[in-house]
Amino acid sequence: MRKSRFTDEQIIGVLREVDSGAKLKSVCRRLGITETTYYRWKSKFGDMQVPEARRLRALEEENRRLKRLVADQALNIQVLKDVGGKRLVTAEQRRSAVTYVQDSAAVSERRACRWLGVHRAPVRYVATPRRDDGPLRERLTQLASDHPRWGVPLLTWQLRREGWGDNHKRIERVYRHAGLAVRKRSRRKLTRPRAPHEAATTPNTRWSMDFMRDTLATGRVFRLFNVVDDCTREPLAMDVDTSFPGSAVAAVLTRLVKARGRPARIVCDNGPEFISRALAVWAAEHGVTLQHIQPGKPNQNAFVESFNSRVRDECLNQHWFLSLADARRTIEAYQHEFRTARRHSALGDRTPAEFAASFTDTDHPSPSLT
Repeated sequence: MRKSRFTDEQIIGVLREVDSGAKLKSVCRRLGITETTYYRWKSKFGDMQVPEARRLRALEEENRRLKRLVADQALNIQVLKDVGGKRLVTAEQRRSAVTYVQDSAAVSERRACRWLGVHRAPVRYVATPRRDDGPLRERLTQLASDHPRWGVPLLTWQLRREGWGDNHKRIERVYRHAGLAVRKRSRRKLTRPRAPHEAATTPNTRWSMDFMRDTLATGRVFRLFNVVDDCTREPLAMDVDTSFPGSAVAAVLTRLVKARGRPARIVCDNGPEFISRALAVWAAEHGVTLQHIQPGKPNQNAFVESFNSRVRDECLNQHWFLSLADARRTIEAYQHEFRTARRHSALGDRTPAEFAASFTDTDHPSPSLT
């Protein structure tokens, strides 16, 4: 449940309403919460009034801020005494002072630099001898001559394929000093053409995937990665974590392919995780087509968007998650309930599990991964 959905004052008001005689089930249904959430509120706010809650929150925040300030100031004074107030003129002196503060006070480099008034760049700098740019310049000139319209990105890509391990910044510097820059042409804004969806008539014909986000009781944000089979409406995955890079998305899909077989295509939006190199490599290795919708057109991914709205209304908005483990347990239970106990009119008033069971292995053979 998002932390901003109910304020502390509103929560106390709900507790007082039930204490005054209102039925708990009626109040929970009106607010769209579970009884478990109500009792968790009661354990934290049960004996408090609205003014007391406000004062307690303000005092806790002020106390936390003052403790941090006092601790930082005391440690800062002690460190400055140990350093002895010497002027740090050379870069070597600054590096030595920062190292001493880090070791003696057990603080990070960032904090040590802030206390001493030293910039982090000269502290972290490590001098290296300049290498000869001749061979790289010669190869860049030859490639630019062979491909007159190639810029730095394509030339760097070609050098990587040939085994050059130079940093991209070094390649760009040599490229610029050699005068190899090409004239920029005006480019039209490109959009993805709209591709009509083929009807998903059997399982594994097409999957859809998307992300959702919510917050814990502590205010920490977590993400929910959903994968749905467009034919059977089965929620194949509902994974919870604080972040989901492209490699994590590929790992979840690999797990699903091993358990269920690979789909013909997967529909997704243009989020950074879905256009990442890791997911593109995974799709190429497994022979799966990634069908990206047009930017700003979520209706082209309607199956998972409809599923997301049900998850938001029937699960996320009704629970006050205390931790990631609590969120995973609750969402896993909802996934099982959605698959086995929630009926769909589009499936002939059957559950996704019942509808999926109506297909035989010959109806939807699992594609080979080779």
